[in-house]
Amino acid sequence: MPKPMTVMAFDYGTRRVGVAVGNSETGLGQALKTIAAPNLDGLFKEIESLLKEWQPERLVVGKPLHPDGAEHEMTAKATRFGNQLQGRFHLPVDWVDERYTSAVLEGDAQMQDNLDAHSAALLLEQYFSELAAQAATKYVG
Repeated sequence: MPKPMTVMAFDYGTRRVGVAVGNSETGLGQALKTIAAPNLDGLFKEIESLLKEWQPERLVVGKPLHPDGAEHEMTAKATRFGNQLQGRFHLPVDWVDERYTSAVLEGDAQMQDNLDAHSAALLLEQYFSELAAQAATKYVG
């Protein structure tokens, strides 16, 4: 079994960025906060503070796609954001298809206050599920 690792996930939006953290051992994501920084410098300062506090080994960024899997304008923006995270903080970045995360949460009134952070937590749990499936395939195969 691979050693447990702390992972931080981001649900990128042009006005807000949801942030969650989790551990591969539990496979659960915890919504941390939604950052609504006035500019990129402010955004990356808040992210840097969270990275220092949680010390993740990897980062996950949601990749927005059309329902048919085609990329669109936000796909490029989220990709750029993930590349900036990797360049600034020197941590590996993985991508998770985020097509249905917000839709899953929108009906839950309790989640509305921190929807973006809860979306990031769902992205993280999806990432952990995909890791577990890959590990099981390697183990069986």
